[in-house]
Amino acid sequence: MKEEIIELLNKEKKALSATEISDKLNLNTVEDLTNILNTLRDLEEEFEVYRSNKDKYMLFDNSHLIKGRLNVNKKGFGFVIVEGQDDIYVDEKNMNGALNNDIVVVEPLIDSKGRKECRVIKVLKKENNLIVGEYKIIDNNPHFVPDDKKLKMEIILDNKNLDDLVDGHKIQVSIKKELGKYKYLAEVVKIIGHKNDPGVDILSIVYDHGINDVFSDSVMKEVDEIPSFVSEEEKKGRINLTNEVIFTIDGDDTKDIDDAISIKKKGNNYVLGVHIADVSYYVKEGTELYKEAYDRATSVYLVDRVIPMLPHKLSNGICSLNPNEERLAISCVMEINEDGKVVSHEIFESVIKSRIQMTYKKVNKILNDEEIPEGYKPYVDDLKLMEELAKILRKAKLKKGYLDFDTDEAKILVDESGKPYDIVLRDRGKGENLIEDFMIAANETVAEHIYFMELPFVYRIHEVPDSEKVEEFLNSVSLLGYQIKGDRNFNYPKSMKNILDQLRDKEEFSILSTQLLRCMKKAVYKPENVGHYGLASKCYTHFTSPIRRFPDTTVHNLLRKYIFNKPSDKELSRLISYWSENLPALCDHASEKERESIECERDVESMKMAEYMEDHIGEEFDGIISSITSFGIFVQLPNLIEGLVHISEIKGDYYNFDETTKTLRGEKKGKIFKLGQRVKVKVTNASKENSIIDFNFVQGDNNGNTK
Repeated sequence: MKEEIIELLNKEKKALSATEISDKLNLNTVEDLTNILNTLRDLEEEFEVYRSNKDKYMLFDNSHLIKGRLNVNKKGFGFVIVEGQDDIYVDEKNMNGALNNDIVVVEPLIDSKGRKECRVIKVLKKENNLIVGEYKIIDNNPHFVPDDKKLKMEIILDNKNLDDLVDGHKIQVSIKKELGKYKYLAEVVKIIGHKNDPGVDILSIVYDHGINDVFSDSVMKEVDEIPSFVSEEEKKGRINLTNEVIFTIDGDDTKDIDDAISIKKKGNNYVLGVHIADVSYYVKEGTELYKEAYDRATSVYLVDRVIPMLPHKLSNGICSLNPNEERLAISCVMEINEDGKVVSHEIFESVIKSRIQMTYKKVNKILNDEEIPEGYKPYVDDLKLMEELAKILRKAKLKKGYLDFDTDEAKILVDESGKPYDIVLRDRGKGENLIEDFMIAANETVAEHIYFMELPFVYRIHEVPDSEKVEEFLNSVSLLGYQIKGDRNFNYPKSMKNILDQLRDKEEFSILSTQLLRCMKKAVYKPENVGHYGLASKCYTHFTSPIRRFPDTTVHNLLRKYIFNKPSDKELSRLISYWSENLPALCDHASEKERESIECERDVESMKMAEYMEDHIGEEFDGIISSITSFGIFVQLPNLIEGLVHISEIKGDYYNFDETTKTLRGEKKGKIFKLGQRVKVKVTNASKENSIIDFNFVQGDNNGNTK
C-alpha cells in the first residue's frame, strides 16, 4: 500500500485528500479507506508525506516545504537544521509555538535584505515531552526551572509526586497538557538527585538528551540467561584461531574491547587479521536486548562514565575480547601488498584468544622509544611488522586524498567526586594511528565485499562538501595573507588535501583546520553507497565496533545472514526484500542517535570546562582567536577551553564586524582583530550552571593589529 500511495502522490505532484487517493487507486470500500488512512498515518510519522491543516497529503519531495530540527537560541530566534543543507534562520515571530529540538515543517521565506529564512508551519514531532530541570521552592510555592535555557516555557507542576522533593532536586518532568501559549502542566517522572550530589550534574545532561542510563528488567532477564564463557557447542562450524598470536591495543581504562589484530608475512605481502567481537551472535533479532540496542544505537562516552549500548555482562564480559579468554569473533583476514592494496581477503566466523591486553602508551614506548614494557617482549617483532604495514597503508591513503585534519582533542581529568582538576590534550601516537589504519582497511574490505554482491547493506557515507562554503573559507584564508594554489575541484578529496597541506605549516593551522572541517558535511549511515569523502574511500562501512555501535552489530548480522548461513535463493530473495525496506529507517535512526550522543558529550564537556574555570577567575592566559562574530570574539586556550570576549568589553574604540573578512575593526584607531591572532586574556566569569566562560583582553597587551 505504501508504494502505491507514494507512486500516486509522486505522479500527481499535488496534495490529495484520503478520499481522492482512494478514488484514484480504485479502492472504494470502508475497509480500503481505513487501510489508506492507516498507511498515510505511517507515512506521516516517517516524514515521507506531509498532511496539511486541511487534511490533504503530499510528498515532501514534491513540495516547497522543508523538514528539519529546530534549534532555538537563548535570545528567542533559531535555526532549522536540515540534513545536507545549510541551517535556515527562523525569527522568533515565525516559531508558531514550536520549541527547541522539535521536528518541524517550515516554509522558505526571503527577508527584506534578500536573505533566506523560514516560517514554522507545523510541528511534526514534539521533542520536549520530557524535560530536565531544578525543583525550587520560591515564596513557599513549588517551581520548576528547565535546565535548557532555550525553552521558552512556563511549567506548572502537578501536585502529585511532590512529597519526596526538596529544594535543589534535579528532576525530569513529563508534559501533560498545554494550558496556554508557552504554558504547560507537567508531572514529575524521575528524581535524578540533588544538584550538589556527585555525578548528578552529568546525569541531568544525559536525561536532558533523552538518553537512558538504566536497562529494563526484561532486558536484564534475557542477559542473565547469556553464558559467561564460550561452550564447545558454540565453537562448531567456526575457524579456531586460539593458537594464533592475536592481541588487543586500547586505552588504559578501556573495558569494552571489541577489536583484536594479528599479522604475518607472506613473501613480500602482509597478512593482516582484524578480529571483531561477534556481538550479533548474542544480540539476536526479536529479543528485548536487540530492541534496546536498536533504540540506544550507540554508547555514550562522557567525562567520567560510559552509558553503554549493551549491559556490562556483554560489553565488558562475554563480548569483550579480554586476554586469555576464548571469545567468538568475526574475522577479516587481508593479504596486503607493498603498495597497500588488499589483493585477497577472507571474512569468517572464528574463535580467538587474545594473548595480551596492550595499551597505546606502552605500544608507543616500543615504537617511539625502543623501550619494552614488562610482558611485551614476545610481541615486539609483530608490533614492528605492524608499524611497517601501517606506514604503507597510511601512505596509500594519503595518495588517494585521505584528509588528516590533525585536530586536537581535550581530555578532562576529574577526581572521585567528578570535579575537574585539569584539562589536557589527548595523546595520539603511532599505536593509535596503527589501529585506525587497520580498522579502516577492514571496514573498506567488508563494505566492498557486500557491495559487489549487490545486497542491501549499511554504509558509512561522507558526502562531497558544499563548494561555496569551501570557497568562503579560502577567501577568509586569503585575507590572512595566504594564497592557496592548485586545483579547486572539491568533488575530489585530493583538492581538499592540497588545501590542508598548504596550511599545515602555518601558525594558525589548528584554528584553520577546524574551520575547514566545519565546511564538511557530517558522516552518516545510509543503505546507499556514495563513498566516504574524508577517508577518500569509494566504499566504507562500520564493522569494527559492534559493542558500542548498532550499525556495526547490524553489519555483523547481515554478514551472517548473507554469507555464513549460506541462504537458499528463496531465502536470499526474502532477505533482500526485508532489508531493502527496513535499512533506511535503521540508518536514519542510528545517525540521529549518534548526533544526540555527540551533542550530549559536548554539553558535558562544556559544563565541566566552565566548572574548571570557576576556580581560575581573575587569572591570565595566552590564547588564539578561534572565531569572530558580530557580538564578540571567541578565544581558545592551548588546552582547547574556549571563552567569549563580548564586543562591549573591548575597550578603547567602537568596533564593527566585517562579515566578509570575519574581522572586527576599530572605527577611530583602526585596530583589527582577526582569526588565528594570538592574544592574552583574563577570565572574568565562568558558570557551570550556564556552561559559559567569559574573557576580557588584558589591557596594555598588544591585542590587535593597527593598520
